[in-house]
Amino acid sequence: MASSSLHPHPSTLPFYPSISTPSNSSLLHINFRCRTLKPTCCLSIHQSSDSRTDTNLENDKTLRIVFAAGGTGGHICPAVAIADELKIINPTTQILFIGSQNGMESTSVPYAGYDFVSVPTTVPLFRPIFSPQNLLLPYRLIKSLIQCHSIIKNFNPHIVVGTGGYVSFPICLSAALQRIKLVIQEQNSVPGIANWVLSFFAHKVFVAFDSTIECFPRKDECVACGNPVRLSLRTYVSKVVARLNFFPRLKKEDEANARVVLVLGGSLGANAVNIAMLNLYYQMLMEKHNLFIIWQTGVEAFNEMESLVRNHPRLLLTPFLHSMDLAYAAADLIVSRAGAMTCYEILATGKPSILIPSPNVAEGHQFKNASLMAKLADSRVITEDELDSITLETTIEEILGNEALMAEMSERALKAAKPGASADIAQHILSLVES
Repeated sequence: MASSSLHPHPSTLPFYPSISTPSNSSLLHINFRCRTLKPTCCLSIHQSSDSRTDTNLENDKTLRIVFAAGGTGGHICPAVAIADELKIINPTTQILFIGSQNGMESTSVPYAGYDFVSVPTTVPLFRPIFSPQNLLLPYRLIKSLIQCHSIIKNFNPHIVVGTGGYVSFPICLSAALQRIKLVIQEQNSVPGIANWVLSFFAHKVFVAFDSTIECFPRKDECVACGNPVRLSLRTYVSKVVARLNFFPRLKKEDEANARVVLVLGGSLGANAVNIAMLNLYYQMLMEKHNLFIIWQTGVEAFNEMESLVRNHPRLLLTPFLHSMDLAYAAADLIVSRAGAMTCYEILATGKPSILIPSPNVAEGHQFKNASLMAKLADSRVITEDELDSITLETTIEEILGNEALMAEMSERALKAAKPGASADIAQHILSLVES
């Protein structure tokens, strides 16, 4: 079988470690490494006199920030990127992530070097909105608000930053009820219901695209900064070095003519993308001797794909890519879902792309993201209804066979990107705290 991984790695899905690990402080009255906290107070819309006083803020010079993020890497990655930037600017900043006890954030945030505490009660919103499954929504929301209130009161943050996921809504709402400064960051081209509601309470709303501002009711509080991308992607990596990392047998004389297609099936797996690739990869490799494929199947789909895929020296099959900076650097073309953060990483790295939006994502976010990418970077969009091996192969060949088109797509992507997003957002956050 094709190689499943390049490096040994932990069983959890990783995120890049932060530059510095938050220090412990005698001011913290909770155990951040525990999975749950029992609430010790009742919810109140009034600010308690013993938890946040002007005297405390004046005497305590340590900046404390809470991040509310969870569910998927698309919500967690930008939060970690902003946190990393804040630690660069002010290394003494104390940062606490709050998320779900069973979510990806419970392992990925500590892996990134930050303190994490979980909220036992999550507040998922099922579709359609009037589904019987939502009947218990008010009860779950109130219970979660009480739990969040206790955590936030004990940490006593100067500001709360929400980047999305079901768990972020009660955390951010609890902060607003306690009159703590709140900012939210929306990764998608069109916001979801939760962030739209939270925007009424937020001091600032950071969005990825200028067009997203029109979707929010309080446009004067919106700032188009771009999406924060991980630090490693903002560091130049040689294409030659990156390719040799994945294909060590690649000869130097062949490197100039090589074409690398990076297929991203999502962290868990995209069945439609994997099936389409399964029916075309071998024929393309046999016909095009300069073609190389890096294929991330997703963790849940890997075993099945590995059993069906033939071994080939110009194919790397892997469940999950841990060196995304190298993968992007090595690629000439990316075939991917249209998650918000993946789309923005494509822009930031200036890569031509073929996007296959998932029809199963709430509120059609991926299709809207892909449509905007087509407008900004001339990305090719194939819906799942249109997707088959012939359509995908034809589109890949059309792009790889046209140097001028690839150069234009790359130029447009880089022009649309805002690589300094995390630094801009961090500066806005610090300005809000100082004000």
